[in-house]
Amino acid sequence: METDAAAPAAEIRDLVLRPYAGEADLSEIVRLSNADLAHDGVRKVVTLDDLAATFRHASDSFDAARDVLMAEADGRVVGTVRVDWVDGTDGTREHRSRGAVDSAYRRRGIGQRLLAAAEDLIRVNDSRHEVERPRVIGMFVDERQVGRSALAASEGYKAVRWFFEMERPGIDVDRPDLLSLPEGLEVRPASRDQARAIWNADHEAFQDHWGGWDMSEASFLRWVESSEYQPDLSVVAWDGSEIAGAVLNNIFAEENDELGLRRGWLESVFTRRQWRGRGIARALIGRSINLLAESGMDTAALGVDADNPSGALGLYESCGFVVTERGSERRKSLEATS
Repeated sequence: METDAAAPAAEIRDLVLRPYAGEADLSEIVRLSNADLAHDGVRKVVTLDDLAATFRHASDSFDAARDVLMAEADGRVVGTVRVDWVDGTDGTREHRSRGAVDSAYRRRGIGQRLLAAAEDLIRVNDSRHEVERPRVIGMFVDERQVGRSALAASEGYKAVRWFFEMERPGIDVDRPDLLSLPEGLEVRPASRDQARAIWNADHEAFQDHWGGWDMSEASFLRWVESSEYQPDLSVVAWDGSEIAGAVLNNIFAEENDELGLRRGWLESVFTRRQWRGRGIARALIGRSINLLAESGMDTAALGVDADNPSGALGLYESCGFVVTERGSERRKSLEATS
């Protein structure tokens, strides 16, 4: 939320924190988020349509009316933060925060005050449930976000897991060794009415991986109504009527236009447990690379847990992907904030 090594300006004393006021705030959150990412050189773009899809479906773990705060100073919105929670596969309940500060107002204490307010909100949310799990607070920090990293460290957050973004340039090159699918399986075009089956298979496949997911109906609707679900680009392997594995691909046109890229994402790569070890993921990755190339992309990208237990990092490297960016999940105990 905060950054830059220059000496801080005077702290803003008349900062006002208020709840999210509905759709009128959406464009401000998009503006703040994209300016924050651009200032730190993070190659991501938040779109209004995707944010609206996230905010319009309330669940127990995220309700925009309850879980989003806005910061105002000098008659304008200068920061925002939101919180949610998930039950992780490591046995924890993780409350998470994410925020952004107007670049013109950095190093004036806004990020620290937003984080403190987020932690207060998290304690209130946590008190609504009796949970027999260790409770932690987490945030994700891209390695380029040096200010966010410093803020996290100053507030007691420590890195617990590392994640990489990887890219494969030159995806017009057809590699036959990446395309062979095991006998008995076939790739069939995905359709929008298969969204539920694909969603369920994706989340089932990741249950033995590190992390946590909101499995509510609201979370499904956020996904299917956003640009993350592009069935025309999904590559799904079927074993009869069962999904064996898939690569859910995305081309984020607005992001590419803003950043001057022709990049497609292998947004989720998964094989369900009983079909693992047969080269399915490699075959689907090869098909995805070709599909993105046929769609006019010149680079394929994906994200991976550096300690993924199924050897995904090595698989992606063998498919021509190289690490381009790094980030970490930072955590501290919820009790440490009391």
